[in-house]
Amino acid sequence: MSEPASISTGIAKRYATAVYDLAKETKAVKAIETDIAALQDAMAQSGDFNAMIHSPIYTRDQQGAAVTALAKKMKLSDVMSNTLALMAQKRRLFVLPQLVQTLREVIAEDKGEVTADVTSAKALTKTQSDKLAKTLTASMGKTVTIHATVDESLIGGLVVKVGSKMIDTSIRSKLNSLQNAMKEVG
Repeated sequence: MSEPASISTGIAKRYATAVYDLAKETKAVKAIETDIAALQDAMAQSGDFNAMIHSPIYTRDQQGAAVTALAKKMKLSDVMSNTLALMAQKRRLFVLPQLVQTLREVIAEDKGEVTADVTSAKALTKTQSDKLAKTLTASMGKTVTIHATVDESLIGGLVVKVGSKMIDTSIRSKLNSLQNAMKEVG
């Protein structure tokens, strides 16, 4: 792991631990889970939000005002709103993606769950998602929660990541391996 990445991960872990402990004390873990989903959606869909998080050209006050307004508009819990405001004041908003991921892992671990990141060419139906979760739960021995995303470049199939394990059954990867095999022959 590169040094800046490990620094970001360390910062994110400290914030995640603090947020989770506060949420547990105030019995707001469910609200934090909702906040995590909202923040993930915002990061995935808004280039402006990502620019504001990562760009050093914004001052602490600008980031703080933006985060406060966004937290109010997104109806984030007090714990998460205050954390984001503190992160803006300390110039730590750049670790927000790692914070969200780490917080999701901490909550899942405390519940005895494992999160599987599933990428598919088309959105999974509820039936497909439930069947996949049941299969993964049987093989992992823990309750598996699915975090699904869509990537049309896969053409078909799935890419499933659970912890450090990855299963890639996408047509794109099969075509790439076939292309590599053909290069080796000729």
